[in-house]
Amino acid sequence: MKVIYSNGNVKELEKSEELVVLRHTAAHIMAQAIKRLYPHATFAYGPATDKGFYYDVDFGEETISAAELPTIEEEMQKIIQENLPIKPFLLQVDEAVRLVNERGESYKAEHISDLPKEEPISFYRQGEYIDMCRGPHLTHTAGVKAVRLTGISGAYWKNDSNNKMLTRIYGTAFPSRQELDEFLAMQEEAAKRDHRKIGKEMNLFLFCNEGTGFPFFLPNGVIFRNALIDYWREIHAKNGYQEVSTPMMLNRSLWETSGHWSHYREIMYSSQVDEEAYCIKPMNCPGGVLIYKSQPHSYRELPLRMGELGIVHRNELKGTLHGLFRVRCFTQDDAHIFMRREQITDEIAGVIRLIDGIYSKFGFAYSLELSTRPENSMGSDEDWEAAESGLKSALEQLALPYELNEGDGAFYGPKIDFHLRDSLGRTWQCGTIQLDFQLPQNFDLNYIDENNQKQRPIMIHRTCFGSIERMIGILTEHFAGRFPVWLSPVQVKVLTVSQKSAAYAAQIYETLQNNGIRCALDNRNEKIGYLIREAQYVERVPYMLIIGEKELEEQTISVRSRDTGKTQKTLLDTFLHDVKEQIDNRA
Repeated sequence: MKVIYSNGNVKELEKSEELVVLRHTAAHIMAQAIKRLYPHATFAYGPATDKGFYYDVDFGEETISAAELPTIEEEMQKIIQENLPIKPFLLQVDEAVRLVNERGESYKAEHISDLPKEEPISFYRQGEYIDMCRGPHLTHTAGVKAVRLTGISGAYWKNDSNNKMLTRIYGTAFPSRQELDEFLAMQEEAAKRDHRKIGKEMNLFLFCNEGTGFPFFLPNGVIFRNALIDYWREIHAKNGYQEVSTPMMLNRSLWETSGHWSHYREIMYSSQVDEEAYCIKPMNCPGGVLIYKSQPHSYRELPLRMGELGIVHRNELKGTLHGLFRVRCFTQDDAHIFMRREQITDEIAGVIRLIDGIYSKFGFAYSLELSTRPENSMGSDEDWEAAESGLKSALEQLALPYELNEGDGAFYGPKIDFHLRDSLGRTWQCGTIQLDFQLPQNFDLNYIDENNQKQRPIMIHRTCFGSIERMIGILTEHFAGRFPVWLSPVQVKVLTVSQKSAAYAAQIYETLQNNGIRCALDNRNEKIGYLIREAQYVERVPYMLIIGEKELEEQTISVRSRDTGKTQKTLLDTFLHDVKEQIDNRA
């Protein structure tokens, strides 16, 4: 694939870079199509993304909807067929400003004002369309072989709610029609698995306009949530963690000491308490630090592992909210480990093994990413070098491959991020391990060493799920609502064929309940086929026990499996043994 750079050089591109350039070119083709159809439209940003591309557009007083996307796409196909050459040129800043102003591109003019004044600005021309861009791009529009517009939403200019809301149009592009078709099929399957849709069907959770970004959990959702939390508590107890709970609101001076106020104040909720500024916590770590500081510690106590299922609040922009994946209130499955320097590698390795066990339980593959010191960091070069070295040593000790993400660590320390891969091949950033030399210093934490001297502990921040709510959303889509038996809100549903077998069905239901099985009894006067379809495909119950006259006569049960769709007769005791074993083993 040949591409052209802003200096006019043309070269063959590496395979790994092709998709980004292809999609960036497609974004320009979309902008050109929009300009032909809506001459008054002006443009903001139009980057390539992991899944495709988008462009933020100002349509003035006009509003457009998803219904217009096929028309725009049709115009894009015309531009592709015209096979327009794509050519770059450079302008000095004053010339660039003059050009974009002449073309009515006020957002581009504002963007130029944010750029270095001494460097020339690069533009790309294709036919009548000119766009300010660093490139590179394909050499001709016909290089875009397969493109599809996928959606529309709102987006604030510069992601600032004080600015105008623009129209963001999404699309994707691939080198071949086959790859595009495969992607669209996957998107269709993802839409069927949308956790918001399944959550409504299974009565798990809901969202209300009265609390935008604040999810409500229904009885079935609370059962699912508690099953997940019970598992979390069990494995943490086995791994030497003590559970703590810290207040939801603490005074502002605490957040200033921790450094969170200077980095997170835009998304922190604040209030006045006793004429003093208080903040609802956006994360749990300062509370954990105060618990550690509340009493003296000896080196013999370390490592000290404290886990917390803490509810945190963040004032996320309304346009970024998305089901359980991005909310304003969530439960962070946090833990903070206080340790000596020589314990760093072993503790990091222990956390990795714990998280690996959790993800394996759900069938998730994952990759690791090591993020290093960002620009706005706290602390000395020596501490950062020691922290990054500790993380690398743990990864190397476990012989785990990882990618380096330079400059993307937390402001107080480097981190390891876990990127899950679900059953559709999508990736999610969930678990994280962050090594912190700074908070112990900011809060003057210490312990007494073997020589009776004060020493500064090192701190690990880590999560396994990241957010209980987000993990519920991910698991809902990963399993398409067909949860393992131990997680299912209703594990067994007893279905009555007729009133003649109703008393026997009720007896079976009572036995299941007495054995700790989460079950339901459906004795409605409906055809058995209807009851089975509802239980298997809507409620997604793992096992249905079909009870009719024959089962009554033989004192048996007919067990239908949700996953195989097969029905077989057995004794209730046999079924109970098998299903309890699945639940106890969290199979």
